[in-house]
Amino acid sequence: MMKKLLFAAGFMACVITAKAQFVSLTKDELKHLKVSIDKEEAYKKAFGPLHAAADKALTEQPNPIEKITSQGLLEGNPAKTASLKAAQDCYKVYALALVYRVSEQKKYLDKVSDFLTTWAKINKATGDPIDETKLEDMVTGYDLVRNNLSSENRTLIDLWFDSIADSEVNSISAKPGKGTAINNWNSHRIKMITLIAYTLHTDKYDNYITTELEKQLAVNLNADGTTHDFVERDAFHYHTYDIEPLLTTCIVLYRATGKNYFDYQTPNGASIKKCADFMIPYMNGEKTHGEFVKSTVPFDKKRAENHEKDYEAGTLFDPKGGIYLLSLAAYFDPSYITTIKQAAKDQQYFNWQLALNTVRKQLKR
Repeated sequence: MMKKLLFAAGFMACVITAKAQFVSLTKDELKHLKVSIDKEEAYKKAFGPLHAAADKALTEQPNPIEKITSQGLLEGNPAKTASLKAAQDCYKVYALALVYRVSEQKKYLDKVSDFLTTWAKINKATGDPIDETKLEDMVTGYDLVRNNLSSENRTLIDLWFDSIADSEVNSISAKPGKGTAINNWNSHRIKMITLIAYTLHTDKYDNYITTELEKQLAVNLNADGTTHDFVERDAFHYHTYDIEPLLTTCIVLYRATGKNYFDYQTPNGASIKKCADFMIPYMNGEKTHGEFVKSTVPFDKKRAENHEKDYEAGTLFDPKGGIYLLSLAAYFDPSYITTIKQAAKDQQYFNWQLALNTVRKQLKR
C-alpha cells in the first residue's frame, strides 16, 4: 500500500494544471457549442445521437474487460466479440461527459464517473495500440469532465491512463525493425500517448511525442500522397486507418502548441495534407478503387475467406469511408467540406467532427 501511495504522489507531482482543454473543448468553446445546439438545426441534429446515447447509458451498467483483445482475430472469435462489446462503453463515456458539460445535469456526471472508475479498477494496459486505440472516446470523455470529478476518482483514473500511455511508449510493436513500428499501429500508438498526455496535463511525454510523430511521418507518408499502409494493403480502408489517428494527434498538438503538422513536409516531400488530397478523386467519383486486390498481408486474405464485410478483394472503396478523415482534415482546411458533401450525397453532411471544428476555429486562441 505504501508503494502505491508513493507512486501516486510521484505521478501527481508531474501533473500540471492547465488552463485549457486541448483534447476536447475549452469552457468558451462549450459555451459557443451550447448556443449553436440551441439555435442551429445542423448542430442539433449532429448532437442528437450523442444525447440519445447518454440518456440510454444512464440506464446501463459499465461493462469493463481486463484486457481488450481484438487485434489479429477474425470476426466471430469469442475474445474479439467480448472486447468489442466492452469497448462500446467508450462512446457511452464520451456521450455522457459531453451531455453533462452541455446540460450541466449532475446525473450524467455521476454516471460517467461510475463508468470511468469501474474501468480504471479492472482494465489493464497491454501496450497493443490496435486494441488500446479503442479507448480514444473514453480518454476524450475524461478530458471533458476530469476537473469535475472528486480528487480520489481523478487520481485513480489518471493512474490508469498513465499506465496505458507508458505501456504504449514501451510497446514491443514500436521496436526498431518491426513492421508495426512504421505502419498504422504506430500512428495509433502515437495518438493514444498524445491524447492521454494532454488530458492528464503532464509534460513528461512532450519531446517523445513530437520526435515519434516526425519519425512516423517520414517513414509512413509518401510524396505522391499514398501511405505505407496503402501500398502494403492496397486499400483506402488502411490509408484512412493510418491517417485518422495522425490527424487527431495533429489537432491536439496544434491546439496546445500552435505547431502545424498538417502542412509539415518530411524530408522526402510528403505531408498529411497530400495524403488527404490523394483521396479526393476517389471520393468525388472521378476514380474508383478495388480494395485489397494487391495486398501483401496474409491476414487480409483470411478475413476475406471469413467473409467479413468490405474485406473481400476487389470490393470498391465507398467514398463515405473517407468522410471522417476529411472531416478531421477540414479543421486545418475547410475546403475539404466540398468533397465531404459530394461523398455524403445528401444534405446531412454536417457531422459531429465538423461541428467541433467550427466551434474550435471560431474561438481560436
